Amino acid sequence: MSWEGFYLVCFLVGFFLSLLSFLAGSAHGHPHLHVARGMHGHGAGGRGGKGTQASPINFGTIAAFLAWFGGTGYLLSRYSSIWALLALGIAVASGLAGAATIFWFLFKVLLAHERDLDPADYEMAGVLGQVSSTVHQGGTGEMIFSQDGVRRAASIRSETGEPIAKGVEVMVTRYEKGIAYVRPWEEVAGERAQESADQ
Repeated sequence: MSWEGFYLVCFLVGFFLSLLSFLAGSAHGHPHLHVARGMHGHGAGGRGGKGTQASPINFGTIAAFLAWFGGTGYLLSRYSSIWALLALGIAVASGLAGAATIFWFLFKVLLAHERDLDPADYEMAGVLGQVSSTVHQGGTGEMIFSQDGVRRAASIRSETGEPIAKGVEVMVTRYEKGIAYVRPWEEVAGERAQESADQ
């Protein structure tokens, strides 16, 4: 295979991979690039930082490298009389520039406002909410609450099995199998006040 044919194959493979990536992302409503995420510990100091990491070698950058490398190499081998190794060096530099551009776009535009999810932000125990559907004795109801700046709903049961009327403010004491067990906030606050007074 000639250099010209090699570069043309690289360009076509890179172009079609880029097109495939774009079309696959468009089917989900937005352009999509595959990101290799880093692993993060949950120890002290593991919260609050932006730890999202992406490998510079991913599907999008490989496709961009092949397209730019192949396109530049093809043009140089087809329309110039430049030495083959110099053309190869220029094509590699062009491919790296294309891959770097895609990687920069990924971080500065697509992932600029992304942050890692912290499981502690979604812990249900201790959450305050308001009963939106009455909890009958031994039955299940629903509460509305805010978590991480979003209004949410959850199925609830009374911790004691007693009924809880609609509109009562409640606190989640435990969360099991998709059900939040709650107590009226007045009861919890009263007990805490009593404990403080006893001390």
